Amino acid sequence: MSNKNVLIIGASGGLGEYITKELAAAGYNLALHYNNGFKKLETFFESIKEHDVKHKTYKADITSENEISEMIRKIKEDFGTIDILINNAGISINGMSWKLSADDWNKVIAVNLTGPFLCTKHVLPVMKENKFGRIIFMSSVVPQLGVIGTSAYAAAKAGLGGLSKTISKEVIKNNITSNLISLGYFDAGLLYQIPEDIRRHIKETIPMKEFGNPLEVVECIKFICSLNSGYLTGQTINLNGGLF
Repeated sequence: MSNKNVLIIGASGGLGEYITKELAAAGYNLALHYNNGFKKLETFFESIKEHDVKHKTYKADITSENEISEMIRKIKEDFGTIDILINNAGISINGMSWKLSADDWNKVIAVNLTGPFLCTKHVLPVMKENKFGRIIFMSSVVPQLGVIGTSAYAAAKAGLGGLSKTISKEVIKNNITSNLISLGYFDAGLLYQIPEDIRRHIKETIPMKEFGNPLEVVECIKFICSLNSGYLTGQTINLNGGLF
């Protein structure tokens, strides 16, 4: 499915790097969203240029509907259409529920749940016009397990499940699918915000006794994006090494 246009939200993140580079290698044109990570995105450009794909960066705060609307307008102007949306941005602010400030709670919900909603809301009219689309939400095993100190993160990521399933029913007649990938602990991104001793403990709880390879996440994404996956929608795909 080369030369389809992909919008990657949070392209400069740890997992975003793998998604960006591997989709470029697979022949996808890339609209790369960032908020504060442009310098990191610049380091990806050489590997992207090796492939005959179009790529362009877009800065936006995904908690601002005005900025999202303007970004989507620019991408449509530059690329013509948006075939695939990967909602990959996320933050984590941890704290016991009775200690977590309302500001921190609202910040996590805004980025991890409201942001994906706004991105999807403004991409869907473009996909409906084209009568094709693949929407992917990146979630986590954390709400499935219940992890101490992650109330805001868990609530937001759990919310994505309901959002994805609802959207899948709303747009199925337009040849648009919506699926959620629920990730365990992968060797990238937010994992390295966790102290080393806790990371060692987490690894011991995983039945496979190892962190996931981010390339497996990309392979899952590539399948969902393919023309062969049109019957896959409204689903949660668990990639967690047997953790849940």
